[in-house]
Amino acid sequence: MIRTLPALFALLFATPLMAAPAGQQTLFNFVRPADVVKVATQDASLPQYNAEQTAEGEVLRRITFNPAAEPSLVLSPQTGAWDWSQSSAMSLRIQSAMDWALTLYVKVQSADGKVLVSRIDLPAGPAQTLLIPLQANSPLSQGMKAGPPMPMTVDGQRVLLASSAGDIDRSQVVSVTLSMIKPNAAQSILLERFGVQDSEPVLKAAYSELVDAYGQSTRARWPEKVSSDEQLKASAAKEQQQLKGWLADRDKSALDQYGGWNKGPAFEASGFFRTEKRDGRWYLVTPQGHPFYSLGVNTVAPDNNQTYVAGREWMFAALPKAGEPFDKYYGSGDNRTGNGAGEGRGFGAGRWYDFYGANLQRTYGGEGFDQKRWVSHTLDRLQAWGFNTVGNWSDPDLATADRVPYTLPLSIVGDYASISTGTDWWGGMPDPFDPRFAMATERAVAIAARDHRDDPWLIGYFADNELAWAGPGDDAKSRYALAYGTLRMTTDVPAKRAFLKQLRDKYRNEEGLSKAWGIHLAGWELMEDPGFEPPMPSPEHPEIEADFKYFQKTFADAYFKTIADSLKWHAPNQLLLGGRYAVSTPEAVASCAQYCDVLSFNMYTLKPQDGYDFAALRALDKPVLITEFNFGSTDRGPFWGGVTQLAREEERGTAYATFLKQAMAEPSIVGVHWFQYLDQPVTGRLLDGENGHFGLVGITDIPFQGFVDSVRKSNLAAVDQLGKEAQKAKAASAARDSGGGKPGHDGKGTGQGAGHAGGHSGNGH
Repeated sequence: MIRTLPALFALLFATPLMAAPAGQQTLFNFVRPADVVKVATQDASLPQYNAEQTAEGEVLRRITFNPAAEPSLVLSPQTGAWDWSQSSAMSLRIQSAMDWALTLYVKVQSADGKVLVSRIDLPAGPAQTLLIPLQANSPLSQGMKAGPPMPMTVDGQRVLLASSAGDIDRSQVVSVTLSMIKPNAAQSILLERFGVQDSEPVLKAAYSELVDAYGQSTRARWPEKVSSDEQLKASAAKEQQQLKGWLADRDKSALDQYGGWNKGPAFEASGFFRTEKRDGRWYLVTPQGHPFYSLGVNTVAPDNNQTYVAGREWMFAALPKAGEPFDKYYGSGDNRTGNGAGEGRGFGAGRWYDFYGANLQRTYGGEGFDQKRWVSHTLDRLQAWGFNTVGNWSDPDLATADRVPYTLPLSIVGDYASISTGTDWWGGMPDPFDPRFAMATERAVAIAARDHRDDPWLIGYFADNELAWAGPGDDAKSRYALAYGTLRMTTDVPAKRAFLKQLRDKYRNEEGLSKAWGIHLAGWELMEDPGFEPPMPSPEHPEIEADFKYFQKTFADAYFKTIADSLKWHAPNQLLLGGRYAVSTPEAVASCAQYCDVLSFNMYTLKPQDGYDFAALRALDKPVLITEFNFGSTDRGPFWGGVTQLAREEERGTAYATFLKQAMAEPSIVGVHWFQYLDQPVTGRLLDGENGHFGLVGITDIPFQGFVDSVRKSNLAAVDQLGKEAQKAKAASAARDSGGGKPGHDGKGTGQGAGHAGGHSGNGH
């Protein structure tokens, strides 16, 4: 309850203000204002007499942000600048005056124009002391994608430690701005003290002993949380009985050995997986000739859950010492790649620890990790839970067990040139015009196909993963980032030479290009210079966009044709499953459709239709595989809920069911793959510090039972639905055949002979 008191000064002297934390220097008090700080507002109101007492007895002052583009409150010194060089954080006593959380932005600016920016998720509830580190600081600088839950209690006080990005001169701070972005209605906050203080004790308290002996977060409790080895063993025994029952309940008579629906219409059996379009719907077809909907899980592996401990041992409550049990699960590595995925990350190299491996030994005994037992148990789980595909980056022994079909990645690495598009999360775009790229592709495909080219359990290969086909924004510069990035390069980059040749062949000379692009190009050699910046596309000069599109299509054609040709030579029986797009361009997707058997997308959306324009995909007439999707929350240990974070664990199963149902409703989609099997470590995975809860299984190897139950029901329902769709197609086909109509299928397979998949047609291989 909040009271508004007209008699402000009576209240001020009757109710003591909460004492400032030790070491804090107060610069301004909103309740007892003095002329030491300038206070200005834009599209916000700060009434003079409205101190309010909260239910906790604090006295604060209301500031209201009105509906506008960016309502703001600006604090600045009366004269000169603040010297905060001896302090590490700005502090503000703050509370949401609403019954819901608010998003605020805090910008600190120095006299040289540099800024430090923080986004604040201000929860509903009591007041807290907001700390803004005055140097760039984030959970990533502590080695993890998301930090521990905030606010937290430090020395009896509620504290919200924010992340900050940017750089300022702390000795010359000229303003602090609090703002909101486009509030739909008036939103209010309550403020009291504004000042500076040392943030190191709070930072240490926030991250100290985050992880217990089992690799679990110490900051929360949840139903599957483990407190003893006996609990691990009991949970495993109980699950074993459940798996036996679920596996016994599987209607094996309805499925062929690869998981295809064998009660539906017969497709031609080729001995390998292929695709076919029948009565308007695309199907994956098993080697035995039955329709198959790929329900997969990514990263099904026991050895991808290590986390770096070097230099941050203080974050772990119970790491084993040398000679103690489970000390064998230490190792070392280095993931400092320089890519966007590692930007700003601390603790990316050195000694690591594998809590998952240690927990498996605790559960099942023995001298260490038992690979054979893990493989058998994991395949039991996948099949009992209704999955039929082992997705990317999974343990190779799962593939060789001949129980569940699988996919493989083609990871093409080499010393070929690359082009930056500004995304560059996993690196720049490979230059497919570089002969070294063809050599690297040949090597990667040969290695990948060596042991798998004749394996009927292999569905196919992916052409790398989440390449930076476009920039990070929605503007034309991002849309054509590949073209812009190429023209900025030097002419020793083959892609730049290819682009310049395209333009020379079309325009002949600089005069022709200048006229078409609306620029004055004094000499052709100016385009050859590094850093050349072409103009933005415009309606007045449509040739700019036409040239960009043509180059980006040529680039994508060269990329996918190189891979398709190599795979056709080394592994002619398996499918080329596309590029697992996270960002894409229409040119890249069209090229993929031309040279690959399947289009693949990683979609972190509530339903597939939110991730891409399926009308455009249908026009390309190719099957689509959703190769990554997930839903996470933050109430099961790890601090990040992923890109599609939900409020509670209980919502994950419903979201999974909805996504799968919407995927089944789209006739071009032939499967969906969940990311991923295990939760990520609380303190971040080795690769990039991601620490998400979106696993089917926790770090203790205990499944999230409610979610798994729901997923299993959805998967089994999807297979049933596929059978019904296939039966309908069979009936329609029979009706047409009896009436003398067309054959019951389109006769379309994959690739149409354009690239790798010339033989993957509806008539087999």
